[in-house]
Amino acid sequence: MSVIGINEVRPYLTFTLDDELFSVDVAKVREVLDYTNITKIPRTPEYMRGVFNLRGSVVPVIDLRLKFGMSKTENQRNTCIIVLEISLEDDTLILGALADSVQEVFEIEPEQIEPAPRFGTKFKAEFLKGMGKRDEKFIMILDIDKVFSSDELALVQETQNSHSNEHEAA
Repeated sequence: MSVIGINEVRPYLTFTLDDELFSVDVAKVREVLDYTNITKIPRTPEYMRGVFNLRGSVVPVIDLRLKFGMSKTENQRNTCIIVLEISLEDDTLILGALADSVQEVFEIEPEQIEPAPRFGTKFKAEFLKGMGKRDEKFIMILDIDKVFSSDELALVQETQNSHSNEHEAA
C-alpha cells in the first residue's frame, strides 16, 4: 500500500537524529554544510538555536532533535546543518536544520513507502509523509513543510528579518 500523494520515484536525503534515520525530499534541500558558529537569539523557543551567516544572508537554525522531543544536538565530528526551503503560504523560507550526520541521497519507489504509524514514534505522525525501508532499516520520511506550524515559521521569519536588518545597519 503506497502513501497518498507519493506517486513517483523521488530522491531523498537521509540523515540521523539520535539513533533514528530520517529523510527529506532533495527538492527541499539547498545544501548541506559543516557545523558552523550559531549566534543565539534571546526569547526564542528552545528548538530555535539561533542564526548563522550564509554568504551574507541570515539563516535561522532549528534543532530538529529538540523539536521532536529528543535531547539537544551536540556538536560532534559529523554534526551538520541541512539548509532547507520551507513553504509558508505564498512564500519560501530558508532555514538550517541541525542533524547528527548526513547519510546519503537515494531514490525510494512509491510502493516501498508505507503510511506513518499513529503510535510508537516520539513525535507527531503528521510530520511524516510515510515510512520507507532500506536494508532492513526504517526511514522516516519527513513532510518538512508540516514540521513547523505557521506561527512557528512566522517567528522564524520575523527573527530572520530583524537580524537581517541589524546586519545591514552594522
